[in-house]
Amino acid sequence: MDAKTRIDEVGEGIYRISTFDPAFAISFNQFLIADDAPALIHTGPHFAFERVRDMVKQVLDPAKLAYVVVPHFEADECGGMGRFVAAAPRATLVCSEAGKVLNLSGWDYAGPVTGVRDGDVIDLGRHRLRFLETPHVHHWDSMMIVDETTQALFPADLFIQPGEQPPVVHENLGKEMCALYREVGIFAAADPVLQVVDRLQRMDLRRIHPMHGGSLVHEVIPQYVGALRTERFWYQGKIFGRMLPT
Repeated sequence: MDAKTRIDEVGEGIYRISTFDPAFAISFNQFLIADDAPALIHTGPHFAFERVRDMVKQVLDPAKLAYVVVPHFEADECGGMGRFVAAAPRATLVCSEAGKVLNLSGWDYAGPVTGVRDGDVIDLGRHRLRFLETPHVHHWDSMMIVDETTQALFPADLFIQPGEQPPVVHENLGKEMCALYREVGIFAAADPVLQVVDRLQRMDLRRIHPMHGGSLVHEVIPQYVGALRTERFWYQGKIFGRMLPT
């Protein structure tokens, strides 16, 4: 895979590790929160472990990670989870309680794990992470994370932007986001997504750090929310652009 990886600070103590993959024409991001108890949100796939670890090393010793956070179980979210936890003696894997029951009960994983419910909080020191259960956006076990210190959201696959985007995005790519969702087919239905969007809109978020694309600034967030309310984004019979028989 011809991919390049970079690390940039996209918030106070928050670092975006991003690999642009031309084969998929999107970036794959992990987020490192440097704090008294450092946390890594997303790990990347298993084969990317060394590349992501080397980016973490530019900020702190990966062995000092206290938490490895998995918003849902999918290779690009958690393929490196076992390797990161094994390399950090104090690290605990954090996933939704549903994810722990549905996946880790039969997964080849032997490290410590905490399953969280909506409203649970982890204090990292300066940063305070609060968890939101968001089932079916886009997996049954999905959750999102709010950093209450910076009023920032880590929404996994919500608020994607296609293409190679800068670390911080000021541009409205809402239509392009919804077009990508239609082609890829990751959201089965509109209702679970829009219910979460309603909830997020009440939070007055200052920044959004999606797993694919750049981090969205406060001023542009309403435009992406508006696109989700007005554009069709849910499943239309396509998986990765391939129409399935009906």
